[in-house]
Amino acid sequence: MKTPLSIINPATEESVASIEMFDLEQTDRAIERAQSVSGAWRAVTPADRARLLRRFSEVVDAHIEELARLEVANSGHTISNARWEAGNVRDVLAYYSGAPERHSGRQIPVAGGVDMTFYEPLGVVGIIVPWNFPMPIAGWGLAPALAAGNTVVMKPATLTPLTAMRLGELALEAGIPEGVFQVLPGDGATVGYRFVTHEAVRKVCFTGSNAAGREVMRGCADQVKRVTLELGGKSANIIFADSDLERAAASAPYAVFDNAGQDCCARSRILVEAKAYDRFMELFEVAVKNVRVLDPTDESSEMGPLITAHQRESVAAFIDESNVAFRGEAPTGRGYWMAPTVLETPDRSCRAFNEEIFGPVVSVARFEDEAEALRIANEGPYGLSGSIWTGDVGRALRVARGVETGALSVNSNSSVRYSTPFGGFKQSGIGRELGPDALKSFSEEKNVFIAMEE
Repeated sequence: MKTPLSIINPATEESVASIEMFDLEQTDRAIERAQSVSGAWRAVTPADRARLLRRFSEVVDAHIEELARLEVANSGHTISNARWEAGNVRDVLAYYSGAPERHSGRQIPVAGGVDMTFYEPLGVVGIIVPWNFPMPIAGWGLAPALAAGNTVVMKPATLTPLTAMRLGELALEAGIPEGVFQVLPGDGATVGYRFVTHEAVRKVCFTGSNAAGREVMRGCADQVKRVTLELGGKSANIIFADSDLERAAASAPYAVFDNAGQDCCARSRILVEAKAYDRFMELFEVAVKNVRVLDPTDESSEMGPLITAHQRESVAAFIDESNVAFRGEAPTGRGYWMAPTVLETPDRSCRAFNEEIFGPVVSVARFEDEAEALRIANEGPYGLSGSIWTGDVGRALRVARGVETGALSVNSNSSVRYSTPFGGFKQSGIGRELGPDALKSFSEEKNVFIAMEE
């Protein structure tokens, strides 16, 4: 074992736990254990696999408050957000508990016989979870992977391993067999990259930075290993003059400042039609200054701290070189706090408008017409999420089809539902998670032809 790692509460800067980090040898043993039980797990009948996932969901439900409090202490998420996140794990497990008995192939009409397709599990799946949403993203990978008959090894982010480790314990409590779902806390270069290089791991799901995602993809290419990537974003919140400006402005802060802006789906670029710009900014300033940045254990808190001092410094560098329009408020003293910040960006070539900041900072720019709104929204390498605010249904559909992004909302800032597919265009990722077809990405499709000619 390596030297124990101290886990820091970002709201207090105090240590909340000390954990043992897996080394290479332990990682290999865990992968081999997952491989050794893979055959037994895939042989579990679909009905029994479904029953175990339902039981897992029920056990998580019984521990919602415990998981939420653990996430608040580890990640600095507000208690209301953390309860939602724990509930999302429960709901995703429940949703995919209905999948094993419906994961069926087809009978395809052909000449000379009968042709059938089957979905076979891949084997061992490695899931690498980021620090910004440790619980939900863990659930998005593990639930469909297990439902499809795979075993799972999971590496939580070094900064935020506690809820994933607890989920591993709850899985055993629910009756998931030993070795089927294992959580391996450790650093990315040791544990995470071993998922990439170990031949027994047949697929890697990675959520994180673009730089690390590219390394994962390069490594997986050596074995032609399947990979799903969910990477960065610089999403646009497009606000037309014919929209409900009061509603758009009131909701805009939560589309970017939720989780202190540490969200790949954050609408960190607000594009406002020129003739509505001044009125929108008046409304938006009031909304931003009303965001409650408080101790995340406070039931009324709407935004907590950034994850580390280093992250706060990185975000502050963007602000220092930008034109600040206005700010909200944040606590002072211990903790990695930062006030919600709004930048006016008439120069769209600036760093703040183009790079993913991953903090509570939003850039606002004007556009003249629909065509210019689309041009601005599609600038840059990302395409993960976004919003469109308009009262014109035809415009909503035109712009939605024109924006190069994977998940869009009209007159809403919702990004993710477990029952619908999620993933990005361009450098925001490869593949899709969630939705009714998620099991297909954890399966091999096999075609079988049976000759019937005499």
